Amino acid sequence: MNIKNQQVSVLFMLLGTLFCICLSAANLFATKQMAVGPAHFTGAILVFPISYIINDVVAEVWGFRRTRLLIWMAFGFNFLFVLLGALVDVIPGVYWWQETPAGVGFHAIFGLAPRIVAASFIAFLVGSFVNAAVLSKMKVASQGRHFSVRAIVSSLAGEACDSVIFFPIALAGIVPWSQMPQFVLWQVALKTAYEIIILPLTNQVVKAVKRSEGIDVYDNNIKYSIF
Repeated sequence: MNIKNQQVSVLFMLLGTLFCICLSAANLFATKQMAVGPAHFTGAILVFPISYIINDVVAEVWGFRRTRLLIWMAFGFNFLFVLLGALVDVIPGVYWWQETPAGVGFHAIFGLAPRIVAASFIAFLVGSFVNAAVLSKMKVASQGRHFSVRAIVSSLAGEACDSVIFFPIALAGIVPWSQMPQFVLWQVALKTAYEIIILPLTNQVVKAVKRSEGIDVYDNNIKYSIF
């Protein structure tokens, strides 16, 4: 197949743009730790599950290969975003701005420790590829039936991998180790609940995209390589 002759649909482009925005926003919002009753979580929980919903939609409609393109595209854009933010942060600010709340806040957001950046990137790649591969394999095994079940199981697997990798690496020394398992479990539970609540909308989006694109890919006999 000649790659140069392939066309990228407007819907895929829009979903890809939203996917990249959600990932960048999640990294910023993750700097705030929140609590509602016994539940502890970061601000990223508001947007990060959306990236898994988009992952499910793209994997269901276009298949694993196109989802792989989306994941690496988001990784590249987010890496550039973080790199430029770090560059701006290290350039000295004017003396009257540096110690203001705005200056301190900017450094708190964009002056992320290397381990947090590394944890975020590794967790994103592992979680996203696990999510896409699980949904893809389950689609083939179920002959395309039971999308709701496949979406929940794949997202649960991906988000579990993401949280288990990210929080111990990024928050060691900040969150007590005795609280770490509880913190991780709350993240996975709340993200999964988020996706279950919004699942009816996800189902409608998948159906609408399939009708519009006239495509429904089954990943028969493919290698689930991340490259």
